[in-house]
Amino acid sequence: MAKDRVLITGAAGFLGSHLCDRFIKEGYEVIGMDNLITGSMDNIAHLMGNEDFEFYHHDISKYVHVPGELKYILHFASPASPIDYLKIPIQTLKVGAHGTHNLLGLSKDKKARILVASTSEVYGDPLVHPQREDYYGNVNPIGPRGVYDEAKRFMESITMAYHTYHQLETRIIRIFNTYGPRMRLNDGRVLPAFIGQALRGEDLTIFGDGSQTRSFCYVDDLVEGIYRLLLSDYSEPVNIGNPDEITISEFAEEIIKLTGTKQKVVYEVLPKDDPKKRQPDITKAKELLGWEPKVSRQEGLKITYEYFKSLDKDKLFQKEHKDFEKYIVK
Repeated sequence: MAKDRVLITGAAGFLGSHLCDRFIKEGYEVIGMDNLITGSMDNIAHLMGNEDFEFYHHDISKYVHVPGELKYILHFASPASPIDYLKIPIQTLKVGAHGTHNLLGLSKDKKARILVASTSEVYGDPLVHPQREDYYGNVNPIGPRGVYDEAKRFMESITMAYHTYHQLETRIIRIFNTYGPRMRLNDGRVLPAFIGQALRGEDLTIFGDGSQTRSFCYVDDLVEGIYRLLLSDYSEPVNIGNPDEITISEFAEEIIKLTGTKQKVVYEVLPKDDPKKRQPDITKAKELLGWEPKVSRQEGLKITYEYFKSLDKDKLFQKEHKDFEKYIVK
C-alpha cells in the first residue's frame, strides 16, 4: 500500500528537521520544503537518499505546487529568532501572510489537514501570567518585534477563517521556547547564545536585569505535542511548552555550571518590547492531548551542550547567516 504523504515547510530548520524525522519514523512519506534563508541542508543531510523523503527548495511566499495526494501539511516555515526577523522583516511578514494563504489553499485543494506553527509571541509582553489560550495578548504592532508577532497573529486569523468558511481541517499550535540539537548558535535566542559564548570563552550577556523569565521545552517533547495535536479533533490554538519557569539570571548560572566555564555575566539594555514573562498554561494540552513534557531541563541541556560541543570552529564562530543579504528588500 502507498504511504500517506506529509508536506513539512521549514523542513531544513531546527523544528522542521525534527518533524521530518518523526513522520518518517511513523511510516509517512515526507516532502520537505524550505527556501534555506534560515534553515540549513545540514539539518536534513541524513535524510537525503531516504526513499521516504523528498526535498523541494522553494519559497512558500510564492505559489506552492505539490503533485499527488497529501494527508497532512505542517507549516513551520518562518524566521523564528529576533536576529533573523529584525534583519528580514518583510520576508517574515510575507511568509506569515502570503505563505500561510498559499498553504491553506493547497490544503483545501488536496483535502489535507493542516497544522500551523504559531508562537507564544502572540501574547506579546503579557499582562496575564501564566499565559492561557484565551488571553488575547499585549502586542505592539509597529514595534521592531511586531513583524513576527503580527505575522503569527494573522496566521492564526486566516487559518481560523479557512476553518469556519471552508470547513477546512486546521490545527494551531502556540510554541513556547524550545531547544535542542540543530539550533543555530548565532540565532540570537538566549540558550544558544549563552552556550555559544561559554564555548568561545566570552562573557555571558544578559539583556535587562535578568529578572525576566523563560520556560524551556526540549525538542522531543515539543514534537510529541505537535504530533498529538495534529491527530486530535481540536481546531483552536493549543499551548505546547514546558511550564518550568526560570529567570534569565538563574539560567545563566545553570549554563556556567553546565559548561564549567569561568566567564562573568555582563548586562546590557533590554531590547524594546522584549517580553518580561513567558510561561505556558498547558491545561488544555494535558486535558485534550494527554500531553505534558517529560524531559527535564537538566537532561535536555546536557544533550544540547554535547551537540554544540561537536560543531566545528567555523560554526562556533560564525556571526552572520550567509544567505540574508540576497533576501533583504531594499
